[in-house]
Parts: sequence; C-alpha cells; structure tokens
Amino acid sequence: MAKGGARARSGPAPDPDALRRERDAGEWSILPAEGRQGATPTWPLTDQTAREDVLWERLWLMPQALMWERYGQDIEVALYVRRLAEAESPDAPVTVGTLVRQMSDSLGLTTPGMRANRWRIDRAEEAEERPAGPVQPAPNSARARLRAVPGGSG
Repeated sequence: MAKGGARARSGPAPDPDALRRERDAGEWSILPAEGRQGATPTWPLTDQTAREDVLWERLWLMPQALMWERYGQDIEVALYVRRLAEAESPDAPVTVGTLVRQMSDSLGLTTPGMRANRWRIDRAEEAEERPAGPVQPAPNSARARLRAVPGGSG
C-alpha cells in the first residue's frame, strides 16, 4: 500500500463554480458546447477497424477534442478508442473495462475527468433559457413531509 504524499484523486474535487471567483478563473478552460470543428485527424495507429473509425470520428467532434488537439494527444485518444472497441466485446476481460474508465477520466470524458483537468463545457445558452428564481422543494421531499406532521412530539 502506498504511503504519504499526494494522490491523483485526494482532497476535494476542483469546483467549477470557483469560476465565479476572479482569482480562480484562469485555472479552468471553458470548452465550447458545439465541440471541435474541422477535419478529423489521421488515425495514428496501425490497421484501424470499422468500429474504431466510428468511435474516432465521434470523439473528435467533442468539446474535449480541442484540448487533445492543443496538447497533441492523438495517440492517447487512438489508444483509448482501441481499448474501448475491445471492451465492447462480451468476452472482454474486466481489466480492459477498468483501463477504459481510467483512460476516459484522463481524457476528460467523464465528469470527474473534466474536473480533474479543470475543463468546463460552456453552457451559457442553457443558463439563459432557464427561468431565474428560487428553487422550490419537491412536494414529496423530506422537508415537505416533515411540515405535514401535525402536532409533533415535545
């Protein structure tokens, strides 16, 4: 068992709401919701399968692809695609599924991965569509049920 020192996922997760604080805004990258535009990079590995081609094309349309392109991570993305295609097989070892999850975190494809990379997808359009105002508790919430108890004990 490892001892001492920082761990990759130790401590609280980075807070995307920290963008509201001016001093933290520079630490987060805001990715456009429409994703990456332009031609898909050339497959960097050998012998791409049809399934790998579909996954490769789809991934390079995502907002995270802007960061992969910036940091030259085409090989990492291709290896992820290859392992994901392998993991889709019904007889794939569990270890391949674990590796795919770890790789998806590293590439920012999961919510924890996005937080760890300090990436946030710009949802400004969605925020404008939402009505402003206080959120009302659901009628079946615990708080509403407690209010409905007559008399109480005491």
